[in-house]
Amino acid sequence: MSKYSAMVRNVKLPKMALVRQTFERERLEDIPGEIRKQLSRPEICGQIKPGMRIGITGGSRGVANIALIIREIASFIKEKGAQPFVFPAMGSHGGATAAGQQEILDSYGITEEYCGCPICATMETKTIGTTEEGHEVQIDKYAAEADGYIAVNRIKPHTAFRGPYESGLMKMLTIGVGKQRGAEVTHTAGFGEMHHLVPLFGKAIMKHSNLLFGVSTIENAYDDTYRIDALTPEEIITEEPKLLLIAKAKMGSLLFEETDLLVIDEIGKNISGDGADPNISGRFIGPHATGGIKNQLVVTLSLTEESHGSAAGVGIFDAVSKRLYDQTDFEVTYPNAITNTVLLTVKMPIVMDNDRDTIAVGVKCCNKIDYANPRIIRIKNTAHIEDIYISEALMEEAKANPNIEILSEPQPFVFNEEGNLW
Repeated sequence: MSKYSAMVRNVKLPKMALVRQTFERERLEDIPGEIRKQLSRPEICGQIKPGMRIGITGGSRGVANIALIIREIASFIKEKGAQPFVFPAMGSHGGATAAGQQEILDSYGITEEYCGCPICATMETKTIGTTEEGHEVQIDKYAAEADGYIAVNRIKPHTAFRGPYESGLMKMLTIGVGKQRGAEVTHTAGFGEMHHLVPLFGKAIMKHSNLLFGVSTIENAYDDTYRIDALTPEEIITEEPKLLLIAKAKMGSLLFEETDLLVIDEIGKNISGDGADPNISGRFIGPHATGGIKNQLVVTLSLTEESHGSAAGVGIFDAVSKRLYDQTDFEVTYPNAITNTVLLTVKMPIVMDNDRDTIAVGVKCCNKIDYANPRIIRIKNTAHIEDIYISEALMEEAKANPNIEILSEPQPFVFNEEGNLW
């Protein structure tokens, strides 16, 4: 036992109750049918000509049903007599290597066998023109050389800035299709300028490249696909801001005003670019975005398997378990921070011996709280917040909320012999 972990072994942890948060549950039941419907719009399918070689973007986020969506788009393209392929479109993720980015696609089930088309991965780019302000614009080499390409992405609030275009098709063009170069140029200016640079570069890419159309998704609070839209380049400009408002309205949240300590079991790039979505956790990397629950401290315990060792976003937490530290691959973690110029996101917080001590140090280091009855929320990750654990101090607030169902009586934390939760 480390000397610093010994300092928190006498911290008493409260009992925790399992509760269920309820949100609007509407979702798409027939995703292949909806994709076919959207792609069959004359202004969309008319862009696909027999013999064309057409790229489809594959991103690094854990978009619901993304492999199925890409497979159905590829199938539609083949039916029209064209030849689809998928290319990684994810800035500097995957260690900023082609092999690393293909590995991310593989982990999402986006494989040649499943999608029925080649995966073409490279970090090479081609210069295609300039923005209206004179910035050089580059895009993925395979996309530039294809007869056309399709941008596919989920629309949702961004984790670090606010604007009419946040995470969505415009950002996919700028930072995804633009590869590491696009990520570097936009991030170097800082997140305070992203609301301006994302559409600036996105519109330049539309103007100077062979973008055929985009396919956007919106998810409900349960991480299910709620809506799919196929958009012409012109519609991306006019309709994405409207779809972003819908996406914000469909997001889930932690249905409590504030808490002393938030415990997040796992973080990962497949969950959020910041490991945990700050729109849920309330922990943002800068002043250009706000939201989420109010809390004094936030701790996290492990990395998702899909992160492949990337601990991007770990720097916004107050403490982590050694389990997470041991899972971290700095060769994968650091390139993203160097590219987006926000080194805070990968600074390692205090590392405690195990999960129990990580939670305990969070309680001990909160200020001016009821230490005998702390307000604690524990969630699996920020993508799954239906079933969560709350401490006894939050029970009355939960009982008063018609959208919260109490599933169990408060019970002690259960740790294994190593002091971990599982």
